[in-house]
Amino acid sequence: MRLIRKGKVKEVYETENKDELEFFFTDRISVFDKIIPSDVPHKGETLCRTSAYWFSVAENIGIKTHFIKTILPNRMRVKKVDVIRDYSKLNEKTTNYLIPLEFICRYYVAGSLFDRIKNKEIKNETLGFDRDYNVKYGDKLPTPFFEVTTKLEKTDRKLGLKEALKISGLGKEEYEEIKEIFFRMDSEINSAVRQRGLIHVDGKKEFAFDENRSIMLIDTFGTADEDRFWDRNKYEKGEFVE
Repeated sequence: MRLIRKGKVKEVYETENKDELEFFFTDRISVFDKIIPSDVPHKGETLCRTSAYWFSVAENIGIKTHFIKTILPNRMRVKKVDVIRDYSKLNEKTTNYLIPLEFICRYYVAGSLFDRIKNKEIKNETLGFDRDYNVKYGDKLPTPFFEVTTKLEKTDRKLGLKEALKISGLGKEEYEEIKEIFFRMDSEINSAVRQRGLIHVDGKKEFAFDENRSIMLIDTFGTADEDRFWDRNKYEKGEFVE
């Protein structure tokens, strides 16, 4: 198999089937976009198994995905889609391609969101808080905060709806369908992890169109690399343990 992309944690390979790719989940650690020079034994297997589990949950509730099968312990076969970096080639008739956006939803104040609040880059009202409220790290957001960024550019940029639709070839109804799928999947994640003593703080997802322009949930999600989880008991005591 030929390596076609080496990420910080995951490697992507071509396979003998031109319509499939194979993910290889390594044991590498990435923090703030930097690789830490030490591995975590079985991390790749954990990511692979967790991703496969959530893909099965998605399929069971009627969400289309690109998942085909796992090759344990740490490999996964998925449907291949085109990666088109030239935005001008994307429109509402293009099929079988990676939607060049990352979709993010936050349920609590954490990470970079807290920094943006401190730096006054985002208003309280945008997040559903009263204007004069002193937002604290760990606060539960009054309403989920949904954002979109670029996916294929050198540096991720936050996008407004108009630009997101323009560069991705998405129609407004398709964008709303993605949001509906996102929240339906997160409802499953939120419920499942809460039963296991965790809080789902935030997370990201990626999507693609298949050959019929049906929306597919792709890549990986619901893992400790793509999503943030806190220990619920510690949170109730004022501590934030991921």
